[in-house]
Amino acid sequence: MRMDNQFPPRKVPSFCSFRYGLSLLLHFCNVIITAQRTCLSLTMVAMVNSTDAHGLANTTTEEHLDHNKNPVYNWNPQVQGFIFSSIFYGALITQIPAGYLSEKYSIKKMIGFAFLLSSLLSLLMPMAAEGGEAFLLACRVAQGAAQGSISIAQHVVWVKWAPPLERGRLTSLSLSGILLGSFVVLLVTGFICQSLGWPMAFYIFGACGCALSLLWFVLFYDDPKDHPCISISEKEYILSSLSQQNGMLSALPSLFAWSFGILAGHLTDFFLSKNILRLVTIRKLFNTLGLLLPPFFSMCLLYWSFSFSSITVFLILASSTGAFCMAGVLINGLDIAPSYYGFLKGITTLIGMIGGLTSSTLCGVILNQDPESAWFKIFFLMAVINGICLLFCLVFGKAEIQDWAKDRQEHTRL
Repeated sequence: MRMDNQFPPRKVPSFCSFRYGLSLLLHFCNVIITAQRTCLSLTMVAMVNSTDAHGLANTTTEEHLDHNKNPVYNWNPQVQGFIFSSIFYGALITQIPAGYLSEKYSIKKMIGFAFLLSSLLSLLMPMAAEGGEAFLLACRVAQGAAQGSISIAQHVVWVKWAPPLERGRLTSLSLSGILLGSFVVLLVTGFICQSLGWPMAFYIFGACGCALSLLWFVLFYDDPKDHPCISISEKEYILSSLSQQNGMLSALPSLFAWSFGILAGHLTDFFLSKNILRLVTIRKLFNTLGLLLPPFFSMCLLYWSFSFSSITVFLILASSTGAFCMAGVLINGLDIAPSYYGFLKGITTLIGMIGGLTSSTLCGVILNQDPESAWFKIFFLMAVINGICLLFCLVFGKAEIQDWAKDRQEHTRL
């Protein structure tokens, strides 16, 4: 069956349309969510690093004011580990419920209230830290639950807002905000802590989130047919190109990717603790899984999907197995140059974001030129690119601190 029998030939201009504005709004929401989630990893250095004991009688006025701007707490590494991981426990409990509720309730309210809650909790983080570890842990767990709901529910947005031929571009534009958020938080948090104090990092990202959540309530509607601002031509184009889908199925790839990422991390520690594999072997193993499995299941989708169930399984696995790279190339910079890790992470995140935007544009070009065989070309191109990247990682991949990073590492220790 030809693609032009399934989808309307008339199209609405992409970048001047409301649906692309919505994708851009979600993009910036993901930037702020990522910043709220990860900024604690950077502010923790200022929150616990102090050479002065608390409560000394002879502290000067300048030192007292600095303490008010940068409060310091006596948290040991174990407590810090609990604080770092607590947000993921919150995300854990909401993955499946959020996928189910996204089918039953308003996506506008789910995302809007969850985003507002995450932002308000970010504003409360400094106060919670002052109240003690228990209050901070509770805030982090609640924030993780809110952000976990957003990570699932935002995929369901495109069930009614994304025409089939534009889903790749719209979703990649919105999700690339996660990558940009990592870059932004690594870039600005250190400056904020140094000039304004670490609490301001939470206040700034929290305030930005509150503003964006209010904008979300104003601009987003669950169904394009109910939106008062969208043009009639765009509304007709979206509605005529969509078919009914299941919100849970849209959320499952994120759930499986999250599960595979956690599994990869635990397996990495297990292999290292038991001396089963060397670190470089572990990195190359998970790079192999993360780079080969997605194109493999994509090809399975083309040739071995004979039923709705098989299509669903292959789609989920093709979209989620790339998470194995979390224990491979995504953390490899910490192995080879820990003292430069923030800088390297910022560069690689920016490159990844550019790749995501380029790939979505290229997919659109291929789909428009040859709709009938487009997906074969796209999946085959993905397999070739992944294979080349994997070959490069296997040949040149290292897992020990490099010579150019050792001098700074030794200086840091001194």
